[in-house]
Amino acid sequence: MIRDVEPWAVRRARARTSAGPAAARDVELRAVRRARWQIGLLVGLAIATLLAMAGAFAYEVMRHSQEEQIGLELDYGIRNGIIAGPPTCSWIFFYAPDGRLTHADRAAPAGLPLRDDAEEVAATGATRDRQVDRDGTTYWIRTQDRGAGIVQAVFDARFQNADRRHLLTAFLLAAVAGLLAAILAAMLVGHRAVAPLAEALSRQRRFVADASHELRTPIAQVHTRAQLLARRAAQNGADRRDLDRLVGTTRRLGEIVDELLLSARLGADNPRPGTPVDLARLTVEETERALTGTTAVTLSTPPRPVPVVGVESALRRVVSELLANALHHTADGRITVTVLALPTTAELTVTDTGDGFDPADAERIFDRFHRGPGGGERRFGLGLALLREVVTSHGGTIAADGHPGMGATFTVRLPLAVPAAMTAAPRLSFGEGVSGAAFWLRG
Repeated sequence: MIRDVEPWAVRRARARTSAGPAAARDVELRAVRRARWQIGLLVGLAIATLLAMAGAFAYEVMRHSQEEQIGLELDYGIRNGIIAGPPTCSWIFFYAPDGRLTHADRAAPAGLPLRDDAEEVAATGATRDRQVDRDGTTYWIRTQDRGAGIVQAVFDARFQNADRRHLLTAFLLAAVAGLLAAILAAMLVGHRAVAPLAEALSRQRRFVADASHELRTPIAQVHTRAQLLARRAAQNGADRRDLDRLVGTTRRLGEIVDELLLSARLGADNPRPGTPVDLARLTVEETERALTGTTAVTLSTPPRPVPVVGVESALRRVVSELLANALHHTADGRITVTVLALPTTAELTVTDTGDGFDPADAERIFDRFHRGPGGGERRFGLGLALLREVVTSHGGTIAADGHPGMGATFTVRLPLAVPAAMTAAPRLSFGEGVSGAAFWLRG
């Protein structure tokens, strides 16, 4: 007897269609704003980087020029006994061959001249250059043997250092101002740049939603009429088989529309507020609902609730789709469904002994429209991809493992809710307190 099953999209989506377009528009606006900020930030950082590079280049040019000028001043002072720099920033000292200090400029900084340098130059004859940081400035000191004695020239680079600091400050302010101006300008320009993208996304989402909604009603009508015809059909095997195929086709069309609607809602990135859901109870119910074939199913659940926070209808779809996938690929084997409550996560595992798949496809099977060898008629390429979106939107993960001809295992992990937020929920009679109940699907 054919079951009177209305497509899932028709049953569950009627009351939730009004908020979809508004949610999608909100997401598109957020995407536009995010893109504008990203463009502005990237352009601003690029301009700030260019300004920083220009500032570093200018700083190095200034530093090299200043040091070259200081070297020339020191050479002039050594040769002529006087430095052309500011009187308060340059000093000349003379040592006789016997090491006596014969001349010292008045008001020389404390610690000058450097007698050790003079003695070293007198002993080696090599010119000695030194930089001394003292009293918040830098002293450039050159000591040289002039034959008639040792000459030590000192230059205070306080003004040169101040010029460098002023240059750095100016470039820093220019970089900050340029960054802000670039971000503002890029946001204004970026709005125009990303507007076509936002419009394209909006049109795509509206098309998917509108097409899906328009298809739901005629598909439901065709499905219902096919069921009525199947019930009234004479006991002609060929006609009955054709009607059964028609019912199955309309059911699959309903599933496709269901997947399109779910994809549009997930794309809106606006999940409804989550509530505590007993994953164990939900798994028991969906397993009982799947008892329609000849495959053995073993269910293992804890005796207590396994609460997760989420949307029950979406999580129910995850469980039912995993079971349907396992049943489709396991004709006469065994399916094991396990629910565990780990310290911080709830784990749902569906293992079958069916067709399996190449381990290299463990990630690709979650791609949209992926069909591996032996994928069969049922896989239209959205089911597992949508499962991953649902699980990810609930803060969880889904993974697959398998080998050709040795079955497959799908593992879903979801954050465990606070136990106090979940009260014990009634279980079906065959699942209550059982840790390994076997169900033989009815043929």
